[in-house]
Amino acid sequence: MSYPNGLLFEENFTNELKEKFCYVDADPVYGKRLFFENSGGSLRLRKCVEAKEAIDSFPDCPERIHERSLYLKGLVEQGTKEILEIIFGAKSGALITELTASQTMFHMVGLIMENIPGTNAVVSCLEHPSAFDAIEFYCKKTGKEMRVVPANIKKGCIEPEDVAKLVDKDTCLLSVMSASNISGNIMDIKKIVKLAREIKPDLYIISDAVQHAPHCQMNVEELQLDGANFAPYKFFGIRGCGFAYVSDRVAALPHHKLIAKDQKVFELGTSAPANFAAAMEIINYVCDIGKHFLGEADRKTLYAEGMKRIHLQERALLYRMLEGTDELPGLRHIPNVTVCVDEDELKNRDLIAAIRIEGIDLTECVAEYQKRGVTVYERIVSSIYSKRILEALNLSGAIRVSPLHCHSVKDIDEFLRITAQIAKEYNK
Repeated sequence: MSYPNGLLFEENFTNELKEKFCYVDADPVYGKRLFFENSGGSLRLRKCVEAKEAIDSFPDCPERIHERSLYLKGLVEQGTKEILEIIFGAKSGALITELTASQTMFHMVGLIMENIPGTNAVVSCLEHPSAFDAIEFYCKKTGKEMRVVPANIKKGCIEPEDVAKLVDKDTCLLSVMSASNISGNIMDIKKIVKLAREIKPDLYIISDAVQHAPHCQMNVEELQLDGANFAPYKFFGIRGCGFAYVSDRVAALPHHKLIAKDQKVFELGTSAPANFAAAMEIINYVCDIGKHFLGEADRKTLYAEGMKRIHLQERALLYRMLEGTDELPGLRHIPNVTVCVDEDELKNRDLIAAIRIEGIDLTECVAEYQKRGVTVYERIVSSIYSKRILEALNLSGAIRVSPLHCHSVKDIDEFLRITAQIAKEYNK
């Protein structure tokens, strides 16, 4: 079954998952709260934080040959393998590591655009600045035309046919994000790639998966991507690192590396084993969810099942948040509340909603939520991260609401009650 409105975890299982995260229901200093701002940086798995601290406590260099160093080196090697094969779904290719996912995007874009011939590059108007600005920067640097795909304003997505209109035989790079970081709408990357490569079979295509990776499994092989990235701090993990997959043909391009190292190595200097240990705890966590439903299986299978179950749980929470119950109206039914770019088909959405409440300024609205113990975030046109995207969607701004799969139906219902209170207070 496809479960168009999702499938909730058992209540006891949701409670078990909550216990695996830090500070889900309360800030230790500022008190009880609902943290519905996971798109800006998700709740942290306890084991990720613990792994980072435990490994960083050791001074040993992974490049030595004593026991501790060999252990640390093994973490990097195993972590690289699992990030590529399990998180990205890659059978080949290479891993780029940087301090942030945005840096990995600039790295990928620059590598392709400075080495691949062509007269233009295509990017969508909904991209995060890390992708959009990278394309603009390297178009100027290499003298290429920058072509921007418009959005479907009603659905809040990029239509594959609109991408195909701008791709030609002289396009050197196409970049389209996997899901919107404002509305949560998922792009049809598979169809986008298919139509684009019908026009230019050897076209290089990359996707910013930072927003999408925590909600649904990535599979760069199936999608035939040349690059994709994610940020652990938005994926239950830690800040201070970003990971990107690049295909073999991208890895073969001239890039900064130590001359004696293999062509697929992008790492410069000594790696940070703790970052890889923390990333493997993300994988362990998702595999544990998969194991809850499947029992024993290999890690790839368990991870795939875990991500599928996370996506179904979040779809069910999104349905509850939008539709509510007979006793408690959802966002679509609360007077004076508008759900922006509200795509009906929930299978095309991650657990994010962009809303507005009549009669109250967006920044003031966020403050009102905060007074009531709810953390959300306003996306406004004065923000360098939001202006272009909002204007592309014909919005002046919105409140972004982004719970996580470990939240419960009770959490969603509490948010709905608070939203109704604010809407009523400001529209008497």
